[in-house]
Amino acid sequence: MTLTVKPIAILEDNYAWFLRDEATGTTAVMDAAVVEPILDFVQAEGGRLDWLLITHHHGDHIAGIPEVAARTGAKVAGNANDAHRLPKLDVAVKPGDLFSLGKSEAHVIDTPGHTRGHISWHFPSGEALLCGDTLFAAGCGRLLEGNAAEMFASLQKLTVLPAATRICCGHEYTLSNIRYALSVEPENEALKAFAELARSLRAEGKPTLPTTLGTEHAINPFLHARDVAHFAELRSGKDSFR
Repeated sequence: MTLTVKPIAILEDNYAWFLRDEATGTTAVMDAAVVEPILDFVQAEGGRLDWLLITHHHGDHIAGIPEVAARTGAKVAGNANDAHRLPKLDVAVKPGDLFSLGKSEAHVIDTPGHTRGHISWHFPSGEALLCGDTLFAAGCGRLLEGNAAEMFASLQKLTVLPAATRICCGHEYTLSNIRYALSVEPENEALKAFAELARSLRAEGKPTLPTTLGTEHAINPFLHARDVAHFAELRSGKDSFR
């Protein structure tokens, strides 16, 4: 891989993500919500931190960024259209832009739905999608600011990426998502197999992430929605599922 991507487990069920462009050694952390665990992880990876990248403005994705930036000298990049809700940006990107992490280029994708200003970062050469709270393993983000049509459209943008793309999302919600997915698609054999794998990983204290887009096409009911109305029905069902 031209791009190393590793999850950093933080808070109760969040993931930040450590990225390293292997060609140049340039590094980044996506969604640094805390300080010491991020700095400890970076130190264990060699101590270099060049960039702090952002998917969206929620505190459990950005709260640690100002201090981490101050202590490391890392630059901050996020959505220009949401800059008023983000830490001070050194580079303000817009959907459609290309962002260079060393020799690894990210395509900035507009993915509203969870929030209005949510973006995802796709690194084609590294087969990685940093999608925050838009697409989860076996699930998708709640509609906190956006609506069903926006989230459905955002997911459609992501589903056309290559099947091998690693899905690096912001939360360890997988087991909960699986329970709902099985209630919707109880005969989905791929989903049942993934459920066994996910339970085994969590029992060992390991992350279920990243999955791949190919896996999500097979197991994720939100990617099977026929249209916006069907997606809205699925999302409402998940919101009330216990």
